[in-house]
Amino acid sequence: MSTLFWIIAATFLVSLISFAGISILFLKERLVNKIILVLVAFSAGGLMAGAFFDLMPEAIEQGESLFASFTYLIIGFCLFFILEQFIKWHHHHATRHPEIAPFSYLILISDGLHNFIDGLIIAGSFLAGFPVGAVTTLAVIMHEIPQEISDFSILIYGGVKKIRALFLNFLSAVIAVFGGITGFFLFQNIAGSIPFLLAFAAGTFLYISASDLIPQIKSEGSFKNSAVYFLVFILGLALIGLLTTILA
Repeated sequence: MSTLFWIIAATFLVSLISFAGISILFLKERLVNKIILVLVAFSAGGLMAGAFFDLMPEAIEQGESLFASFTYLIIGFCLFFILEQFIKWHHHHATRHPEIAPFSYLILISDGLHNFIDGLIIAGSFLAGFPVGAVTTLAVIMHEIPQEISDFSILIYGGVKKIRALFLNFLSAVIAVFGGITGFFLFQNIAGSIPFLLAFAAGTFLYISASDLIPQIKSEGSFKNSAVYFLVFILGLALIGLLTTILA
């Protein structure tokens, strides 16, 4: 099958993760909070493994030099740091002031941008080869599950009706498909863009894992829970590492 087909299929699959939020409708809030932290630990390991075991080796293999590849990684890391400073403020205020409904929609806008970037990353990964694309897609899915559950919770907390929240969250998520299609046509016509995008994506994965996800599981005060989260984190690392080895 063509590369474009796999890109569309992968990004649409990622979009469907937006419906993961429906799970909280059938679970108690306390249990949901525990599950989310386990998913956060798992996705932190998966994203870090995706950066170092999958994306960076491929970027180095296709790139011109180690220096260039790691420079692109740092650029991706730093740009996501800057982007988060503009976006995270809206996320915090949406949760602190649920009576202000417009802030809930700012989450959808920021997530739409993030999902478009995910689509670009997935497109570049599949253009580098099916194994790279498959592992990258899985790493994105692992990150999106706790993210989408959290976003859905914020929308409900901000006053959006449950069915409408699911629909709007899906619309925001499906932007990843447009990002994937855009990336397919864009990166094929730009020489040397694939190694750059792979290293850039590794930087974004590393930033999300180290800056956003790991601090959440580190803040857990219980030694028992911390040990469980660490083991789940290692499981996420091992799973992506194993898949990278099998698909290589």
